[in-house]
Amino acid sequence: MSFYEKYILPRFLNCACAAEPITFQRKKVTPLAEGKVLEVGIGSGLNLPFYDKSKIVELWGIDPSKELNAMAKKVAKKEGLEVNFISSSAEDIPLPDNYFDTVLITYTMCTIPEVKRANDEIKRVLKNNGKMIFCEHGVSPDDNVRKWQNRINTFWGKIAGGCNINRNIPKLIENSGLKIMQMEEMYLPKTPKIAGYNYWGYAIVNK
Repeated sequence: MSFYEKYILPRFLNCACAAEPITFQRKKVTPLAEGKVLEVGIGSGLNLPFYDKSKIVELWGIDPSKELNAMAKKVAKKEGLEVNFISSSAEDIPLPDNYFDTVLITYTMCTIPEVKRANDEIKRVLKNNGKMIFCEHGVSPDDNVRKWQNRINTFWGKIAGGCNINRNIPKLIENSGLKIMQMEEMYLPKTPKIAGYNYWGYAIVNK
């Protein structure tokens, strides 16, 4: 791991992902989590202040970055939340089948190397009546914006920890056998259009 990846990137990601428009989105979706909850890509714990504690039975958080996990643990302590942290990739979730009522994933599908595999894992650990709550940025519906997303995506990923700005979030979700039941989408205010087109809602296991 390079000096940049170990010391600079975690702080850069924490700062970028805590921007006001993104935080506003987190406040919309995080309180919807209930029961046994798994947060995929818990990162530095930016969602933790927004959980409705009265709805949570268990809370687990998975992220491959030990540096970000260390930051999240401090936030959990501050918020008085008991979180079971796992340092692992989303493509291999070391937890049982059919276990979680809710899987929360925010601003993470853009970075996971094998998204299909990760979403398959999310489907596996979800109960049959469980929900995957998502909030992600992705490909724009506008041709001109999408062209620029495709042009700079490779460069963007190198400075932003593997983030992709041109992923088709709805297609990625549904290609994994999850059915989107509710979704909203828009450009976030005060955010460059190439990185600011948001999709959020929830999906269930498509029986």
